[in-house]
This record gives sequence, C-alpha cells and structure tokens, in this order.
Amino acid sequence: MNVNEAIKERRAFRSLESIEISDQLIHDLAEKAQIAPSCANKQPWRFIFVREKEQLERLFPTLSEGNRWVEKASMIIAVFSRPENDCIIGERRYYLFDVGIATAFIILRATEIGLVAHPIAGFNEERAKKVLEIPDEMRLITLMIIGKHSKETNPVLSEPMKLGEKQRPPRKLLGDFIYLNSYNKKFE
Repeated sequence: MNVNEAIKERRAFRSLESIEISDQLIHDLAEKAQIAPSCANKQPWRFIFVREKEQLERLFPTLSEGNRWVEKASMIIAVFSRPENDCIIGERRYYLFDVGIATAFIILRATEIGLVAHPIAGFNEERAKKVLEIPDEMRLITLMIIGKHSKETNPVLSEPMKLGEKQRPPRKLLGDFIYLNSYNKKFE
C-alpha cells in the first residue's frame, strides 16, 4: 500500500476486535513518528503506548460516555507535549502542529498494516494524566485508540456512529476550505 492508498483507506472505525500488541509493533509505529518533520527539528512529541490490560482499565473511566467503544481497544497511545518543547515565534506555538504531523504518521502506518488508529478528544485530561503519570506542565493532546476493525458493529455505538461504521461520513467540498492566492478567492 502506498501513501495515497493509506490516506484513502484510513477510517476512524469504532468497532474493534482485539489484537496482540508486540514490542515490534510499538517500535514500528514509534519509528514513523520519530522521522516526522518539526520546527527546527525539535521533535516535541511524547507518546505513552498503553497495552497492559490493567492500565487500559484504569484509563477507561477517564473517557466521556460516548467513548465506551474504546473498551475494545488493544492499545491506547497517549499523545502529549508542551509549548516549550517546540518553536515559539511571537504568539505562534508550533508544538500542536508538529505533534499532529507525527501523530498522522502513526495513523497512516497503522492503516497501512491493517489497523485502526482513531484519535479522540473525549476524555478528562487531568484524570488521564494522573493515571499515566504525565507531569502537570504537559498537555495531553489526544488519546489514539489502536485495534483491528471488526466487521461486527459494536452495540454500544449511537445510531450516527453505527452509520459511520458502514459508510464514510460526508466530507466538505474542496471549495469550502481551499482558497487561491487570498481568502477572497475560493477554489472552484
């Protein structure tokens, strides 16, 4: 599978089946983040790969009610950093952008090898940081849910979520977010 295929295949599925998480898999995913670009090569990303069942179970109560489907995850990758880990130029803080690129590299690699890598925002940051022993000055940006897509729809999903398992949710038209040369000239 090439990058274009991985981009097209990537889906944020919520119906998961369990897989074995090996040290080799963690190493493979981490290596992809390692080579992501960043401002002045500062590499601001930090990841905790959580695969131990007991630790996963400690994380589950930090999730919002709509994320009960995560309990089928084989691994959760906590993605965190802080502004000082990356370039700060005036009011611009690059760490969220650069961490996002590294996270996208993991998502594409996971897709390439047949896994789901679904980043979520529905969690209590302070409680999750406490479980994971992440220092207070760090921001827990996302939890990335890792597993294998299950053909059986997870029964805890809402009806809109179940529909999203069957078909890709609609995407905005290019003209809704692309401009040429200035904000006043939309791409048609």
